[in-house]
Amino acid sequence: MFGNLFEEEEEAGFSPSHSQLGRVAKGGEEPPLPRGKGNLSGIKNQGGTCYLNSLLQTLLFTPEFREELFSLGPEELGCLEDKDKPEAKARVIPLELQRLFARLLLVDQQSASTADLTDSFGWSNSEETSQHDVQELNRILFSALEHSLVGTSGSSLIHRLYHGTTVNSIVCKACNNVSQRQEDFLDLTACVCGVSSLEGALWDMFMEEELFQGNNLYRCAHCDRLVTAAKSAKLRKLPPFMTISLLRFSFDFAKCERYKETGRYAFPLTINLRPFCEQAEGEDLDYSYELFSVIIHKGGCYGGHYHVYIRDIDQLGQWEPPEEDAKPKSQKKVKEVSMSEPELEKDDPLSVLTTIIAEEPSKSVLLDQLGQKLMDKIGSSWSKKFRKQHGPIGKFLKSHNDVFILVSNGTQVALKANPPSPMTEPPSPADQTADPDPSPAQDPGAVGTETELQQEPKAEQKLSHWFDLNDSMVTPIRESDIEKQFQGKESAYMLFYRKAQLCRPSEALNNPLYKVPAHLVQMAQEENSVLQQRREEFEASNNSIELRLHLAPSYKLENGGLQRIGKDQDGVVTLRFDRRKTVEDLRLAIYQMQELWEGDMALTVAKSLPAGLHLYNTLTDDNISLYSAGIYTNSDLFVWNGKEVCGAVVLTGTEWEPVLLTVVRPFLGDYGEGVLENGVGDGQAGDGAENGGQGLKREPKGFAGGITLGKVKEALGEPQDSLLCQEHRAGKGGGQSQGEGGGASGWRVFPPEDMQRTLKELALKDGDALLVLEQQSFDSSVFSRSGDMVTVTTPSDCRWLQVEFQLHKAGKEGERKKTKVPASGNMLMSEVKQTAIDELQLKDQLAGVECCLRQLDRTGKLLPPVCEELNVRDAGVRLMTTMVLCPGAAPKASQLFLHFCVGTASSAGTAMDIVVEQTWTVAECLKAMLKAVGLEGNSWHLRRLDWCEDVGEPLMDKDASLAELKISHGETLVVTEGELPPKGFLKLSVWLSLNSTNDSAVSIETDFNHTNNGFSEGEKLGVMSAELRAIGQVEITDEATLEDLKTQVLTLPALQHVCFPSPAFLRVWQLEGNRPARILRGQQLTLRKLKLANDTDICVQQLMTEEDLGPKEVLLHIQMGIPGERCYYPPEELIWDATRDSSPRSLHTALAVHYGLCPDSLLLAKHQPDKHIWDPISNWSQQVSKRKKKKKAESLLGAPFHLKDGDKIGIKNLLIDSNRDFCTVEDEQDQQRLREQAEQCTKEGKSAGSVDPHRTGPEKKAGPTNTRKPEVALSINVGTFR
Repeated sequence: MFGNLFEEEEEAGFSPSHSQLGRVAKGGEEPPLPRGKGNLSGIKNQGGTCYLNSLLQTLLFTPEFREELFSLGPEELGCLEDKDKPEAKARVIPLELQRLFARLLLVDQQSASTADLTDSFGWSNSEETSQHDVQELNRILFSALEHSLVGTSGSSLIHRLYHGTTVNSIVCKACNNVSQRQEDFLDLTACVCGVSSLEGALWDMFMEEELFQGNNLYRCAHCDRLVTAAKSAKLRKLPPFMTISLLRFSFDFAKCERYKETGRYAFPLTINLRPFCEQAEGEDLDYSYELFSVIIHKGGCYGGHYHVYIRDIDQLGQWEPPEEDAKPKSQKKVKEVSMSEPELEKDDPLSVLTTIIAEEPSKSVLLDQLGQKLMDKIGSSWSKKFRKQHGPIGKFLKSHNDVFILVSNGTQVALKANPPSPMTEPPSPADQTADPDPSPAQDPGAVGTETELQQEPKAEQKLSHWFDLNDSMVTPIRESDIEKQFQGKESAYMLFYRKAQLCRPSEALNNPLYKVPAHLVQMAQEENSVLQQRREEFEASNNSIELRLHLAPSYKLENGGLQRIGKDQDGVVTLRFDRRKTVEDLRLAIYQMQELWEGDMALTVAKSLPAGLHLYNTLTDDNISLYSAGIYTNSDLFVWNGKEVCGAVVLTGTEWEPVLLTVVRPFLGDYGEGVLENGVGDGQAGDGAENGGQGLKREPKGFAGGITLGKVKEALGEPQDSLLCQEHRAGKGGGQSQGEGGGASGWRVFPPEDMQRTLKELALKDGDALLVLEQQSFDSSVFSRSGDMVTVTTPSDCRWLQVEFQLHKAGKEGERKKTKVPASGNMLMSEVKQTAIDELQLKDQLAGVECCLRQLDRTGKLLPPVCEELNVRDAGVRLMTTMVLCPGAAPKASQLFLHFCVGTASSAGTAMDIVVEQTWTVAECLKAMLKAVGLEGNSWHLRRLDWCEDVGEPLMDKDASLAELKISHGETLVVTEGELPPKGFLKLSVWLSLNSTNDSAVSIETDFNHTNNGFSEGEKLGVMSAELRAIGQVEITDEATLEDLKTQVLTLPALQHVCFPSPAFLRVWQLEGNRPARILRGQQLTLRKLKLANDTDICVQQLMTEEDLGPKEVLLHIQMGIPGERCYYPPEELIWDATRDSSPRSLHTALAVHYGLCPDSLLLAKHQPDKHIWDPISNWSQQVSKRKKKKKAESLLGAPFHLKDGDKIGIKNLLIDSNRDFCTVEDEQDQQRLREQAEQCTKEGKSAGSVDPHRTGPEKKAGPTNTRKPEVALSINVGTFR
């Protein structure tokens, strides 16, 4: 439901499309977008109002409803301006609905807002962002309208259009007496579960009979006895509009959760209801209905999104087929110039322009883009090619009005024989409001063409025009697309049919003004004028772009690019300009700014590159706009004479882009055998080291990308026999990064043939290094050549590792020794260690003692030891870092270094270390750890630490290797007491209910107290009215049945002295959050099917009788209120069978039978133990249409009650108790305590959620749970108008 919320937020910004590049937001709010191609308006989503939008669009496209609403004038409804006056009773809801419909029909905007309408409902922001059901809204909105229209001529509007009548009949089989009851309905609710189509559901509702026989007899009023009878239902009165709600959501009693029916469910476009009616006289047309709206729900039962398919009955929108089949098959050629590919004649402007327009998919071109497309087509501008002979391009188009036509207020040009379709260029509602004549004006020159073009439109117009209205988006669809909504997560949810005999007048077709009141038409005209003005102002402000003008006198050509002379900013001028103006206008503006400019002025697009400013294409066509020329905000333009800068010729274009190379020359200094001829002296050694490290000097230098490598050598002033080399980058893992060092660098010599290739052809780019070597350089030991590879070995490649060692004397820290060990990437870690021991003179001190090298992290913590069999690079050690020489063996390449601790994670800070083989199993690793700490026994297992350093999941598979479980170096394992169950087994904690609150259960507290098996008082758990106590654990396979589990529980020592005739006398609960959550049902179901997991807590309760609950039998704790007092009688257990009927009426009936009272005299409420409040359960059902098995009634197993096992139901007998308040004194005290806890948490800055301090027990289950947002009933506030 919230998906389109973010889409609408994007509408207020700019999409990153090419057409909007360069816009500069001014901080002003963007006006609403105009209508799309369909010429229909959508509705904005306020955050969660897609259900409201879908229903409102359906009502809008119900012409009879819309016109009846418009017929109510201000004299009956009042005025919105007077709504705050106490003496004036303005009927706000219908007034706001009128305004919304007028805006949707007449205002030129992509989507309208429902904010004013929802404000009239009395909704706050929470209602507007909450998800609700559209079927519920349909009833509530109609009820609000009926109350709002009381006393007006529209008071019977809803009743006349939507109300129908059903009749329920019961026929006595003994005396044939017929008992009938008539009921009104606003909509019919059709069952989806177990039915494949709407006709099948209607057949079950109105054609099949329900027999009262056997134990379910009917008391006949005529016979005055229980007899066999048949019950049936029929439709008595059919409304003009039939609304059908599909029961897509059901409840799975086995899983105790709701789900959505996604199976195929077909419904017809036309349906005949004659078979389901009581009176079948008359013509078929009186019983025929046509589908005109389908509200679709996408998502699941706890959330989703609504949109609606609607048939445009009055053809208010501009419908065209989807793009894949937009052209009719029988479309014929009309003119060769428009339907066939024109033959291009570059010297004929008519042929060229016709070809350009015909090649566009929309068969039209923006006027300010036509010049650029012409240049792309023939390689020349209109001014150079045709202007002298034919004049300006605009004048040429107007002079050939038999071929071209200007549309969209003169901003687009199209071919006369093939103008843009109404889908492409819809008439604006502003034009429609100005001219109420519904007949569209046609171009005389296009009449014959239009008739000949579309041989099929007459047949097409007879077809239904359907649109998908998805909040702000409106999309045309085909009638066949409705079949896609028969099934799936995105499927039909509500169907709206209209009588086939309802015909529309001809003047209503294509006329959104039809029967719209004059004051609403005037309102729409004023809003359209304001919108048009806002759009013009916004376009003007957002077409203003910022240009950076670079003036030629402030630049010079250097290193292949234009460099600024000096550091002043005078050479760059910022200019704000309208991008819709032409290049000539821009040039004139620059002339006015630069009064001292002499000679010609060329404007060239420039770009700042690492090597300097570079010029690209020059703007030569003065008549094209800056937008068409590709000039956007922050574009760089170079202003010059078009030839030279400071006397130097500037080469433009992409092929001459300068490349900034790093020229590397040898520098030996103190490290080599002497200074080369072109080397750097001792005085520059520091610079050489700074640029490239000791041994090589680096200097950035730019070159034009179009010059050859030989020209580069000449520009560097190098001899002909010198070599140019490119740095060789090895493949992945084959090279060294600068930070790693460790090894010589390699360079590839450019062969002689590369000297004639350009830098672009050689794929050299900014930052690439170019080594320049003379032949005498190879006399040094620094440079060596092998084939086309040059190896450079300089002191900069010699790096080091610092090794530390700290002496310990008498348990105290002693002196810390350090040394720097020369190292390279290829040096073995064992050599590094041995060298450090020798330099630190620790050979004697560490004789016979194993030691290893360990790295430090940024916090100073020791990392796992490194493998000494690897070199520095493969061990992942960075050079010029510090390592610590520590006691302990270094792991080999096949080994792992692990930390471990015994007990809980809190002892992980004092973890011990161990080296194990990667191939060891979990059992072998555990055995080694137990041996290291001196523990014995088999009742131990290993657990990992989770991401927050707490004890995590156990390592279940003891036979799996550490490598298979992906145990890595330095990981911490926790040795935990307790043996894990074998694979496929569950370990369940068992709790016992000591004192029961019902007659069917037995209190076994006395027996348990004799055999408490050593459990302490701290292991008690007070839940509801029963006290639970831990009695042990059972280990059982997940393939065992519930009966097997009960049998094994009975073997626990704590239950040895308790008598159970059979396992059926034992009830098993599953505990969740310290409370009994559900009763485990199905004696032969496996524990896996019951979804029991390892370490689950279960509670057992002894019964007086055998019990085998069905999937839809709910165990409730019922309490009858004591008359005149705020307390209850002791609770009792009631097993309520909700298999056939889970409605409030069914529960009332079950309780009435239990207490021997009348169902209508009982008042029920469900207790919420967490909040200590009571939710009343009404006996009223929203559904007035009855059917077999009463599946239409509201289910207590679903929202908002979700009745489940163990729920407490309070009962008031209204015959003797007039107090309807269910709260007790204890409830009020608990509520006050919760409020105090919430205030305390707020003061402490904590969350408002509180924990009951009186609850103790298996806290291992306590933790954060994902709770859904509570479902809130939908309501609309209506004033009093009686």
